[in-house]
Amino acid sequence: MFSFLKKSSPEKVSEKKEIAMEDYRDILPIAQYFKNETGVTFDKQTTILNSKVTTFCRQMSISSFKELLSAIKDDKKLKQSLVDYLTTNETFFYREFKQIEELVEIVKNEDRRVEILCAPSATGEEPYSIVIAMLEAGVMPSNFHITGIDINSDAINKANIAVYRERNVRNLPLQVIERYFIQESGNYVLKDAIKQHATFILMNLFDPAFKNIGKFDFVFSRNMLIYFDQETKVKAKKILESMRKNSKQDVFFGHADLF
Repeated sequence: MFSFLKKSSPEKVSEKKEIAMEDYRDILPIAQYFKNETGVTFDKQTTILNSKVTTFCRQMSISSFKELLSAIKDDKKLKQSLVDYLTTNETFFYREFKQIEELVEIVKNEDRRVEILCAPSATGEEPYSIVIAMLEAGVMPSNFHITGIDINSDAINKANIAVYRERNVRNLPLQVIERYFIQESGNYVLKDAIKQHATFILMNLFDPAFKNIGKFDFVFSRNMLIYFDQETKVKAKKILESMRKNSKQDVFFGHADLF
């Protein structure tokens, strides 16, 4: 009775601790798999990665990194959960706004419909920033559409819902907030008329299917390459450049995305 209150022998306690350490010791195969699949490298953050993946495994009742690696190769849902857990999407409206202004001026002068790619789109702030900037500059609503892609399914869902906190809209002028958002319970809800100008797709840049989404007049890819090593940066750059309709049009990279 109440056997769970009995003390284990020292030998068994030591054995359990040793097994637990062995189970969550070698994070490198997970790091390499994640890099191969997403391009994201944790070469300088293996301790942080080990801690996060250990927590993930315990939440999923997975007893070892080896078991996790085997499972995510066959279980797409579990793999997506791990991707969502390890990728962050903290951003805000009108970030690096000068580049968006440059795009708006080009589109205004050309006066034609353009297709714009945002990779990654995160939780939607950048694609919607472009929409708002276009409308504020008097660009016809029928003259542009934005496709956003991201590997994080939670981010894609949030982008579609388009409900933001005050910190996300902190760079927007008050009159812009009043024009394009509805305030509800401390949140800022983007109006449906703005949301209709953007489409969000759960997609991996390195997935061969990525190229099937078509070609674009303009490509935005800001603050993604900073998570890649040099080799992967070059590979990603080539892929993004291949998505352009006009090979002479530069891709809009972030200021931190140095090669």
